[in-house]
Amino acid sequence: MKTSRKISFLLVLTLMLSVLSGCSGIRKMKDVKITSVGVKYFVPTSMKSGEGILTLGIDNPAMDFTISDVEGVVRRGERPLGYLTAGELNLKARSSETYELPCKATLAEGVSVVEILTLASTKDLEGLAADINLRVTLQNGMGKTLSFNDLDLKNLAK
Repeated sequence: MKTSRKISFLLVLTLMLSVLSGCSGIRKMKDVKITSVGVKYFVPTSMKSGEGILTLGIDNPAMDFTISDVEGVVRRGERPLGYLTAGELNLKARSSETYELPCKATLAEGVSVVEILTLASTKDLEGLAADINLRVTLQNGMGKTLSFNDLDLKNLAK
């Protein structure tokens, strides 16, 4: 009888430790940081749209997870300048790496290519903000859609 109690106790202890170690990965999700952002290339596909690759430096102290269904809008003040959609990105656990994210961009109605080129040439991000929606999915299939509004692009570029 004593042996079965010891085995039961060890099984419960092992189960508790495995659950707690799994939860620590979830708690660390808030510590994931974007360390750098860049454009590897951008190719116009029409006068109003293009495709390219964004490079993202990401420090991930948490578990493996996937980012998908990325949609966003870049604004100057309240005026939309363009819309972005992006592919899927699989982030490795406890890593600090640079990832490539395929994306597509489309200019908003009333925005010209010349306006965007002028903005890009000055590198002035003052007043530019982004609203981004994305889905985060953990290895076990659980996921959640996250929204980030009014992200100041000037601060992100620092």
